[in-house]
Amino acid sequence: MYIGDYLGRREIYSPDTLAIIDAGKSPEMRLTYKEWNHRVNRLANWLKDEAGVGYRDRVAILARDGIEHLDLFYACGKLGAIHTALNWRLHWRELTALIQNTQPKVLIYSDDFVDAVAHVEEATRGTEYAIARYLHIEGDGIPDSLRYETTLQASPDTPVTYEGLEKEDIACLLFTGGTTGLPKGAQISHRQIAWNVLNTVIHDLHHDDIYLCVFPLFHAGGLFAYISSQVIFGNTTILTREFNPEQVLRLIEREKVTVFAAVPTMYQMLTQAPNFKEADLSSLRFCTSGGAPLPVPLIEFYTKEKGIRFKQGFGMTEYGPGLFALPAEDAIRKAGSIGRPNFFIDVRVVDDDNNPLGPHQPGELVLKGPSGCSGYWNNPEASAEVIDEEGWFHTGDIVEYDEEWYFYVRDRKKDMFISGGENVYPVEIENVLYRHPAVHMCAVIGVPDEKWGEVGKACVVLKPGMTATPEELLEHMRQHLARYKVPKSVEIMDALPLSSMGKILKRELRKQFTQ
Repeated sequence: MYIGDYLGRREIYSPDTLAIIDAGKSPEMRLTYKEWNHRVNRLANWLKDEAGVGYRDRVAILARDGIEHLDLFYACGKLGAIHTALNWRLHWRELTALIQNTQPKVLIYSDDFVDAVAHVEEATRGTEYAIARYLHIEGDGIPDSLRYETTLQASPDTPVTYEGLEKEDIACLLFTGGTTGLPKGAQISHRQIAWNVLNTVIHDLHHDDIYLCVFPLFHAGGLFAYISSQVIFGNTTILTREFNPEQVLRLIEREKVTVFAAVPTMYQMLTQAPNFKEADLSSLRFCTSGGAPLPVPLIEFYTKEKGIRFKQGFGMTEYGPGLFALPAEDAIRKAGSIGRPNFFIDVRVVDDDNNPLGPHQPGELVLKGPSGCSGYWNNPEASAEVIDEEGWFHTGDIVEYDEEWYFYVRDRKKDMFISGGENVYPVEIENVLYRHPAVHMCAVIGVPDEKWGEVGKACVVLKPGMTATPEELLEHMRQHLARYKVPKSVEIMDALPLSSMGKILKRELRKQFTQ
């Protein structure tokens, strides 16, 4: 067994090393690799013996972040089964559609989602999509976690492996955002996991790193940005139930965290935490930002106030989170860049006719390499749409690169809008807005206009205790942007809609201001 039983192999090498701190539990749960592997063996035995789970069977989980997600992921690896994590922000009808598409044998869920699961159970009862077994994480996040924990304790911890597992077998399904229609399930193979680990560790992960994960574990950023590499390196990972800025700062200081990753909105929120000023973050070797460009003023603020070295990362569900990296030494010199492609990934920038473009020519980013997913679950049409005849994966991201081969994300293809015949990239405008001292968060969207076809609308959240009028912000943009790029209006808002990853949901803003 050279793949699949990741924890079984790690227990041999470092049984007494601290593997996991689940800071979302009360009291916190701390597990060595030996303790964690035996726990996962118990779950794998229950899934196999009591629920009949085997090769390629799906097992779903609907829960906030916690050890249970990783228990299931590594238990499925031992069985050759497919881990299927559901986005808990979805409506029960959307969850039902995903259940019908993936047909899991077992659903593990926590107290937060009892009502949603009841609806799913009722909607699928008596059909071919009915789930055979449910496992309840009772009291998710508080001590008396009865049913899930009791099930584990009652099961044997004898080793479990599926000897026939191959590198192209599917380890898990990760669902894309689903901006149109049902989210697509990217099929993540064991081969993809291995190549992503290699791309990750090449970029400065050490054998003694302590990583704090705040990403949802139903996303690639949660499962694979660093956690899979940490397990293979035998390092310690800290989990939180959900992103809490004050708790994050306490954990970094208390546990001497060396690596931390978040999206820009999370870094913004950390600066507003009551304990930010006194928090000791000196243990951090670097912080990684991904999901969206990190505003330059925020990099400068963290560098000045906390001495943080920032790396910009870039990835996606279908090709793993470790696609591009900008080293910390280039954070200011190449501010705004996602860096260069990682070692085992090929990239091109192409126009609408798939012709390669040169430096400083914006176009669509396309990818090729061994870290790509194996298409979409039960959706060959969607798989065919994103892979061209030469095998290049079309990302939908608009990028350009400079003479030194540093790449810059200009926008999502779908976020770009055309005003008076000119392409307008909201990210460029947002970067200017973030330079205004009163701007905490912002997003620019295109809205219909009779004269210009579309014009920009800037949605802005101000920093606590600070003020700025829409006209003041418009004037600020006029000082830095071409006239056609300046939004026609500014909306001051209390908050922006955020995804579970902390990304700003521009589609929700478009709905709000275009209906």
